[in-house]
Amino acid sequence: MIDIRPYSSLGGSHEGWLDTRHHFSFANYHDPNRIHWGALRVWNDDEIASQSGFPPHPHANMEIITYVRQGAITHQDSLGNHGRTEAGDVQVMSAGSGIRHSEYNFEAEATKIFQIWIIPEGHGGAPSWGTKPFPKAQRAGHFVTLASGIAGDTDALPIRANARVVGATLKAGQTVEYRLQPSRKAYLVPAAGVVDVNGIPLAARDGAAVQDEDLIIIHAIEDAEVVLVDTNDI
Repeated sequence: MIDIRPYSSLGGSHEGWLDTRHHFSFANYHDPNRIHWGALRVWNDDEIASQSGFPPHPHANMEIITYVRQGAITHQDSLGNHGRTEAGDVQVMSAGSGIRHSEYNFEAEATKIFQIWIIPEGHGGAPSWGTKPFPKAQRAGHFVTLASGIAGDTDALPIRANARVVGATLKAGQTVEYRLQPSRKAYLVPAAGVVDVNGIPLAARDGAAVQDEDLIIIHAIEDAEVVLVDTNDI
């Protein structure tokens, strides 16, 4: 089963400094049919204006993955962490028992990100933050694991969830496959480009909620960049 969720159907808002779309219920957007997908709770498509951003605010008991699509995001938190994550790279914040952080765009252009929240396996624990480069050339034509809490995914940023986040860049005409284990769910979004997923067209920034499919075959109709979350059911 593949449920396509067109970008035009997503909730969201325009805040002047922030143009945001929500794949799942978030803030003032509520859809009882789109609360979560397995342990995947949030997938926000954010465009943050230059010299603006999210001021300090708290989180707890959530794994928060930021995939930067354009520009860069600068992070600062109550643990003393400070870092800049640029396009193509990823940062992860394990909120654990509690953390305050800010995310600002100090660049000369708009910054575009996917912000992905995954429900952790347990509550509490010391909060943490990390960032890592993932050059697009190194994931050309195949998936690379960006963040994961699954045993064996040693080169990825760690998260405290039974889930993994993978990304691939594809040239027009290329195909990449992802094998989905029984009882697992997947959610994928092209950050750019048009693809088809098991023969179903998917435009840039559309979402596809996948379950009961042993093999996910993604074919690039045009040059594309794809992000996929594989998660347990809850």
